Amino acid sequence: MSGWRWLPLSLLVVASDQASKAWVERHFQLYESMTLLPVLDFTRLHNPGAAFSFLAGAGGWQRWFFTALALTVSAGIVAWLRGVHARAQAWLACGLALVLGGALGNVIDRMRHGFVIDFVHVHWNDAWFPAFNVADAAISVGAACLVMDAIVEWRRARP
Repeated sequence: MSGWRWLPLSLLVVASDQASKAWVERHFQLYESMTLLPVLDFTRLHNPGAAFSFLAGAGGWQRWFFTALALTVSAGIVAWLRGVHARAQAWLACGLALVLGGALGNVIDRMRHGFVIDFVHVHWNDAWFPAFNVADAAISVGAACLVMDAIVEWRRARP
């Protein structure tokens, strides 16, 4: 069973990411914020850079660079998933599917708007962490799954 069986998870991530961003676009103006918890705000932000606004002020070339990079990585992940056993390598397949869905969710934003819409804003007192979205969360959880897969494989290979 190919890891392609996990591709519906990627589609679910893309759909939920785009639906949440569309909701934020309809209900919030740029920089408008709503407190959900003492440590969590919903704030509409636009990120023209990459993770943590890396290269956000680079002049525009980064939009196409990050789009091309994400599409190249996505193609590699789809090819990689084909060779993954869907059940025996579930941590790996799940992690790759989550990263794929998150990457494509953010690529859609970059192509449509020239930036990524972020809205989950965590803070502690005066310390504000970079805002993120559903796609970013999927990439983070997917990366954790990949680390878990590496640990499982390392333990399995030990004598």
